[in-house]
Amino acid sequence: MNTTTIRPAQATDWPAIAELLTRYALPLDGAQAHLNAFVVMTDAAGAIHGVAGLERYGATGLLRSVAVAEPRSGVGAALVRALLDRAKASGITQVVLLTTTAADYFPRFGFRRIDRQDAPAEVTASVEFQTACPASATVMLLELA
Repeated sequence: MNTTTIRPAQATDWPAIAELLTRYALPLDGAQAHLNAFVVMTDAAGAIHGVAGLERYGATGLLRSVAVAEPRSGVGAALVRALLDRAKASGITQVVLLTTTAADYFPRFGFRRIDRQDAPAEVTASVEFQTACPASATVMLLELA
């Protein structure tokens, strides 16, 4: 993968995004409705190599749907960093995520595990918290302020 670009997701990207999310058994619930909060990494030919989303709930962001075509390629980290930079620039003060498989991946960005009941109230109304992710999912928090 030579020249890559991280750009906002577009409606025409949905089939490729849905395929990546499905490949990793990540929930599709609410993803298409929040597509304007997603970014993708593409190559010079326009192929999508990764996706990640950051839904905004007041001053809290919900990081979701981080999926890459090729694991351990650095694509996921680049997408997460881009979204965290975007969050800081837009005044988001904390970012929450739910995961069933990647709790050991996110501490490198400063995320720490929290109890589900300690999640900021504004994000608990999201589709991710309400229906998409199981109650057994690990909840993690990153303070940006």
